[in-house]
Amino acid sequence: SMPLTLDQDSLQKSKNNFERAKRCIPGGVNSPVRAYTAVEGNPIFIERASGAEIIDIDGNAYIDYVNSWGPLLLGHASQEVLEAVFAAAHCGFSFGAPCRQEILLAEEICRRVPSLEKVRMVNSGTEATMTAIRLARGVTRRNKIIKFSGCYHGHVDALLVEAGSGALTLGQPSSLGVPQGVVADTLIGQYNVLNSVEALFSAYPDEIAAVILEPLCGNMGVVLPRAGFIEGLRTLCDHYNSLLIFDEVMTGFRVSPAGFQGISTVQPDLTTLGKIIGGGFPVGAVGGAGKYMDELAPEGRVYQAGTLSGNPVAMAAGLATLQATSLSQYRQLAAATEQLAAGCLESAKRHGIAVVVNAACGMLTLFFTELPSVDTYADTCSISREHFKKFFRGLLARGIYWPPSPFEAAFLSMAQSPLHITKTLEAIDNVFANW
Repeated sequence: SMPLTLDQDSLQKSKNNFERAKRCIPGGVNSPVRAYTAVEGNPIFIERASGAEIIDIDGNAYIDYVNSWGPLLLGHASQEVLEAVFAAAHCGFSFGAPCRQEILLAEEICRRVPSLEKVRMVNSGTEATMTAIRLARGVTRRNKIIKFSGCYHGHVDALLVEAGSGALTLGQPSSLGVPQGVVADTLIGQYNVLNSVEALFSAYPDEIAAVILEPLCGNMGVVLPRAGFIEGLRTLCDHYNSLLIFDEVMTGFRVSPAGFQGISTVQPDLTTLGKIIGGGFPVGAVGGAGKYMDELAPEGRVYQAGTLSGNPVAMAAGLATLQATSLSQYRQLAAATEQLAAGCLESAKRHGIAVVVNAACGMLTLFFTELPSVDTYADTCSISREHFKKFFRGLLARGIYWPPSPFEAAFLSMAQSPLHITKTLEAIDNVFANW
């Protein structure tokens, strides 16, 4: 059996640093999932990384399946991105004025995704969805929005909502500090359940500005759209003159060279992007047809602005990331994901552990559940948190850095070689063997 590469003694510096962080940073982290709440123990602090591997401040190496939660399509510190960033930074970090890099990245994004005629650069996925919602409301002169249970669109007030007790009951804020009034116009649908959306449109036929969703979910774990679901949403939006918004912050340029829109025939009205288009730097974008995008200031009356939006360093990182990828690399990424998914399933079966594995190119989730499939938010709620915690801790001790939450996607990068996948599957099999 594989030796445990880690014990608590070998994580001492991380432990000390977490204590120190908690004194000056709320909860010791700058984003909650990093605090290991779902898996217990102390988060590990990362010192440096290269390709598919990260090294913590105690000197332990891991194969990384977080990849900064998705931006690092090429893996860590890729040469192409480093060179582009250095070259750009050498000429100045940010101007607060137009620069050529903005055009080059915008052109590359629009060239790849047919539904995008124009894009506005922002600094995070949250900013992108906030802008998309405001724009949809401005364009349609309507107020209501449909979002789905289990879909996450950043920490925008109007989108931090939990479902009420019945299909048409008012949603409740899912965070303190979000007034009921702010979410009063947010309606909740069930992902992959088309009639839940039909019911909302029937109830409010002239009031719904837009439907926003992750067309392929990553934020309740990876959940794939059922046949006809996305097509059905498009038909409903067309019928009721509402906009369809794809949140592709996670899937954009990951699940194909054109994101989800490269593997689906459905075209949304607006798309939000982030993660990969910044190549590891803070970038988001909202895009769509010119007739909608021109409603944004300065040409239109929907306001949006940003100090660091379109800064040359971040633009250069995103452009270098996109330009460094080829179709054959995407094929290899898809094959690696498939190999990892199939291997996880086979190993779990052999050891009598009930799991469902959902995967798309470059992202996958292991759900510890007795269900035959996981297609809805309700399905994801059936998982065993205890089993996931055991899985995560077992992998960490064997040098595999898996996302520290049962409801997140594990992200692969193009730096992950067949050897990395083989090593990972050996570790997973070893964890299950010692279950």
